Amino acid sequence: MTKKPTDPTRRRILTGLGTLAAASMLPGRLAAQGSVHEADVLIIGGGMAGASTAFHLAEQGRDVLLLERGEIASEASGQNMGGLGGSGWGNNPNLLSYLTAGSAEIFKRMQIDMGYDMEFRLSGTLTAIHTEEEYDYYQDDVASQKAGGYQVDLLSPREARAIEPEANGELAAYMYRPERGQADPVKSTRAFAHAAEVAGATIHTGQNVVSITPLSSGGYSVQTVTSEYRCQSLVLATGAWCGPVGSMLGINIPIVPIRGQMWATASMPPRVMHTIGSTESSFEWSKDNGSDSVTPPNLTHKNGRRFTRHLYGRQRKNGEIIFGGDRESLGYNGTPDQAGIDVNRGHAADVIPLVASLPIARTWAGLMPFSVDGAPIIGKIPLRDNLFIVSGLASSGFGRGPMAGKLAADYIHTGNMNPVLAESDPARCVTE
Repeated sequence: MTKKPTDPTRRRILTGLGTLAAASMLPGRLAAQGSVHEADVLIIGGGMAGASTAFHLAEQGRDVLLLERGEIASEASGQNMGGLGGSGWGNNPNLLSYLTAGSAEIFKRMQIDMGYDMEFRLSGTLTAIHTEEEYDYYQDDVASQKAGGYQVDLLSPREARAIEPEANGELAAYMYRPERGQADPVKSTRAFAHAAEVAGATIHTGQNVVSITPLSSGGYSVQTVTSEYRCQSLVLATGAWCGPVGSMLGINIPIVPIRGQMWATASMPPRVMHTIGSTESSFEWSKDNGSDSVTPPNLTHKNGRRFTRHLYGRQRKNGEIIFGGDRESLGYNGTPDQAGIDVNRGHAADVIPLVASLPIARTWAGLMPFSVDGAPIIGKIPLRDNLFIVSGLASSGFGRGPMAGKLAADYIHTGNMNPVLAESDPARCVTE
């Protein structure tokens, strides 16, 4: 197929567009039945990874069509805490550095240069160190990271409270990462989708894929309930649903849906300035990450039993203080569990004592795509022609999806794989 030219006037109107403008221009549901649509590149999945892939491909002049079964940001990309991880590029950037630092740069571009209101800011992250044993471990870890060129410091409780007055002054210490940030998940994901449309991509929501068939002439036929879509290249950005979608193609994609759950207080004046975390889980995972042949690493539960607590949170621009952290393999069960919420609230109160006195106003949950070996799955699936995947970003799909999408888009567009993607090569784990 020939590349669809992009109207340069459409790109120019990006500057100055805010969230209301973006929301008003988001695609509507298709009504026509029995229609056939064609595109050079078809992306399934309207989360951050899919929207970013569509945006970067459309910017390069490719004919791109994105399908989403619900609405943009209706799954994990719109249900997370909104944290952006990372500690900078470091001296010798690996895939993690690319995904975190690179995504932060793309967030800057989207909000500062292109005018999208995503509530993005580099707030920094304070991570609580609870015990002397944890302190000894992370004292060495911070020294090693700093030697590698990463931006991270070890703070005393007094130093931490100077920048985060609500932090618990009785804990052992805190890690501070100034390059970490936050943004609104729904606004951000929809901004990427809107930018993709402005650059020339087509987005169809309300399109649940029911079958995928390779075409004898090359490419794929993707059938939804109402329409057929044909493409030369197919991109799977289906998050926790990569397994079922892969089955439509006769391949096994080892991605497990992991439930993450969160809770929020009512809106209140600003009290929490940074994103907040805890070393309790990462310290436990450093000793035993809990993985086996069917269980991803770094979960909070295994075989129905909790073996650690995990924590992340922040205060949103609307005043809500939100926290979450549980990671449990329960299939496609996305119902919040009050017992787990209570454990997480207690963990949050250990770090920010203020929240112990604040009632929970709402709870929610989402399903995250954890690969069984713990590494992202980004690149070309060699078992099928012109088939690509952008997934396996675990609990960090929102914060790492922008650069994951760009790396995938560059690979699709040029045919050349960035060497850093060797760490995420689907050939290591995707099977017949």
